[in-house]
Amino acid sequence: MSNDPAQIIRKIIHIDMDAFYASVEQRDYPEYRGKALVVGGSPQGRGGVVATASYEARKFGVRSAMSSKRALQLCPDAIFVRPRFAAYNEVSRSIREIFSRYTDLIEPLSLDEAYLDVTNDKLNIGSAIEIAKQIKQAIKDELQLTASAGVSINKFVAKIASDINKPDGLKFIGPSSIEDFMERLPVEKFFGVGKVTAQKMKQMGLHTGADLKNLTEEELTRHFGKVGRFYYQIVRGIDNREVQPHRETKSVGAEDTFAYDLTTLEEMDAELEKIAQTVYNRLTKYDLKGRTLTLKVKYSDFKQITRNQSFPTAFNDLETIGQTAKQLMAVVYTDDARIRLLGISLSNFGDVTPKQKETREAGPGDQLELEF
Repeated sequence: MSNDPAQIIRKIIHIDMDAFYASVEQRDYPEYRGKALVVGGSPQGRGGVVATASYEARKFGVRSAMSSKRALQLCPDAIFVRPRFAAYNEVSRSIREIFSRYTDLIEPLSLDEAYLDVTNDKLNIGSAIEIAKQIKQAIKDELQLTASAGVSINKFVAKIASDINKPDGLKFIGPSSIEDFMERLPVEKFFGVGKVTAQKMKQMGLHTGADLKNLTEEELTRHFGKVGRFYYQIVRGIDNREVQPHRETKSVGAEDTFAYDLTTLEEMDAELEKIAQTVYNRLTKYDLKGRTLTLKVKYSDFKQITRNQSFPTAFNDLETIGQTAKQLMAVVYTDDARIRLLGISLSNFGDVTPKQKETREAGPGDQLELEF
């Protein structure tokens, strides 16, 4: 690992719940246990999207973000259930309470995963590995669920480590092992490298971290933009990002994929009213007001556009949300339009209110809960 004097040595744990939504369903409904379970949209009609799948379903190749129709093709015996976000939120709060026994430096990434900085833990245990073991055991004993943990000196490596021995895994990658580990890591395993970037890297002959390491920082930046500098650092085991307990919410939104194409403006307006109500409820819960509303439209051919409108003052009232979305929809509507998905989001929040701060400190994070 690099001896860069700027590098800060921390004790970081990344906790990732195993097949979270599906595991909660199997825990709460015994008839689902041991079965191939898919949580997400129905495969009927247009078909929805898989939110998560049990490990029994994953054996058939079912994965998150896959279409439910494709999931059914891969696993004809799969059981499909709609998400119960209220239940997942409640479990997530309990998980967060377990985390808080050991540290206040908790950065939620979603309802089912978080970073913990235990460099100075509350109980003076001293060992991040031991803390991870205790957290995993508490989750198992108190919630009848399993979690996987990655332990290292920075966020990037801890997150990758948590995925190595899933489910119910624990992986420690110590300082002396990081650079060797990163050199052997396939580029598609780098957190933040999507399919398109991975394909581009492979076309350049970059298949592992060691290949990336052969390029200079200037070369990586030229090929991949600003993120190239991050690749240059992380392949050398350098990641000085701090665990951030109170991540700023950038936007609050909701969207819906329809069973059949919407073809009339009346149908679209009716659906926008429903989506606006969901957005309004989430804004009210977190006491947020925004100045920019964005309409998302996805057509039957999967072409996607967004349109937004900004206001001089912040708002969160249902009427403005609904009417603005409809006005933007009217601008982009054409007689031959066939709409597959509509979404509304509000952003440009400005200052965080006292109520939002209180909610953030008490809750497990809002990334998935606010936008799914």
